[in-house]
Amino acid sequence: MTKPRATRLARLCAPLLALPFAAQAAPEPAKRPNILLIVADDLGYTDIGAYGAEVATPNLDRLAATGAKMTSFYASPFCSPTRAMLMSGSDNHLVGFGDMAELITPEQRGKPGYEGNLNDRVVPMAQVLKDAGYRTAMAGKWHLGVAEQFSPASRGFEQSYAMVMGGASHWGDQGGIVAVDPAKPPKAIYRENGKAIDIPRDGFYSSQAFTDKLLEYIKSGEGSGKPFFGYLAFTAPHWPLHAPDEDIAKYENRYKDGYEALRKERVERLKKLGLLSAGTPVYEGHPSWPKWDSLTKEQQASEARRMAVYSAMIENMDRQIGRVLAYLKEKGELDNTFVFFMSDNGADGNSVYDVARTREWIHKDMDNSTANIGRPGSFAEYGPGWAQVGMTPFKMYKSFMYEGGISVPAIAWGPGINGGTVKREFAHVMDIAPTIYELAGTHHPGTRYNDREVLPLRGKSMLPYLQGKAKLVRGKDEPVGWELGGRKALRKGDWKIVYANQPWGTGDWELYNIAKDRSESRNLAAKNPAKLTELVADWKRYVAETGTLEIDNLANRPGYSNGAKYYDDLSIEVKMQPRAAQ
Repeated sequence: MTKPRATRLARLCAPLLALPFAAQAAPEPAKRPNILLIVADDLGYTDIGAYGAEVATPNLDRLAATGAKMTSFYASPFCSPTRAMLMSGSDNHLVGFGDMAELITPEQRGKPGYEGNLNDRVVPMAQVLKDAGYRTAMAGKWHLGVAEQFSPASRGFEQSYAMVMGGASHWGDQGGIVAVDPAKPPKAIYRENGKAIDIPRDGFYSSQAFTDKLLEYIKSGEGSGKPFFGYLAFTAPHWPLHAPDEDIAKYENRYKDGYEALRKERVERLKKLGLLSAGTPVYEGHPSWPKWDSLTKEQQASEARRMAVYSAMIENMDRQIGRVLAYLKEKGELDNTFVFFMSDNGADGNSVYDVARTREWIHKDMDNSTANIGRPGSFAEYGPGWAQVGMTPFKMYKSFMYEGGISVPAIAWGPGINGGTVKREFAHVMDIAPTIYELAGTHHPGTRYNDREVLPLRGKSMLPYLQGKAKLVRGKDEPVGWELGGRKALRKGDWKIVYANQPWGTGDWELYNIAKDRSESRNLAAKNPAKLTELVADWKRYVAETGTLEIDNLANRPGYSNGAKYYDDLSIEVKMQPRAAQ
């Protein structure tokens, strides 16, 4: 890194590192707390320092060190179903996201719970808090409905600046991510307070822009006497991999030793942090994916650059979080703010190239030469090799029901939360809404709202657990299920069943004791048929309760989560010459 760049980064980070986070939980507030909910997009379990990463994330690390760091917190294996459960406190199959809206099949279309938007049976979190007297604002990725009638403005947010789709360029070109026609580059849809807008072409970078807007909204309501609910939903570090040059420079030569070397580093840090016991098996990747030493030097250089950009995105995101915390401290509001941070699913080793005609568009229009990756005009993913490292020690990654798809980092910090604790018991994204309601001194309306029938909460408040007043969020005998795209799982106490299609899984139910084998290395289905039968019966009850559609062969549908061409595309892209030289 050049000296001017290093100086500039040091100047940006200095005030954040100086934030005086309390070593113990703050005293109970005299007034209702502000609530700051932060979601990262496709961030892996070990991708921040507090969970073993080499990436510089001082603000998140400090929240984790002085708040509650959760090691068994679960989301959906995909982004929009997670966000649907986050906003509703209920199951994705009930609230409109039985599958991703972009992947709805003819058999699913029109069925209850498969609307592809947050449906009318939901009273969203923002609406509940608004009714309770909170100012409500959000900035970032929405992904719960594209049309204005499904935007944040119609779901209880008084102010909103939202990229409403599943992903977008992080630069001001407003590029989309899926091409139906390679001759027509896709465009992302942004809405401010429900109305479609074009973002500024110059000077826009997603993480900074979203933070700017949320701060603007927080400031605009000062003096109202009302607490705020702020939802900051980053699109980082979701592909396409984009970051400012000065952030990338810090990691330029960091990843030249490859996947296996980085995994070993993170494993050692996890052990030192007390997050991984000695002797625990570590999943090292599916046999379909090549080892680092089998890649060409050109492929290694491209892969190292991709990981450098990915890490730069995470550090930049952490710096933006620090800006919000610093502002709240300046205004004397930090000690009366509850902060919850999480990722929406596991790191992403799948490929959008396999969707529609996206591969043709990217190869035609984008400059993915190694030196250009991360800059405007590039569109690179970071592939299964790095994604599996990001989910160390777990099995697989985003889109799968193994631990690597649904286990995510989560941090709770604020009034009444026991500081400096590691929380190891099972909790779920559905539990956030009831936790926030309890903090806010309000409650969900139950089964009726504004003269219509609505869904009650399925999640449970984590607050007693986070405060050390309860040992568990839910009882050991309470099952929790997952299904998406034909892949499925159910956890009950220490036991879990998982189904994944071949070649990723066995094509049948697998059984694991998660307490003894978190990396799912020992399938006990044959050795413990009674426990398998018990959990499959629980699964059938879950299907009946939630209206989950079980469709034959759905898990084998071609495209995004079954693609295996990442390294073929890598071989093509490493031969690209920079466009300026062509």
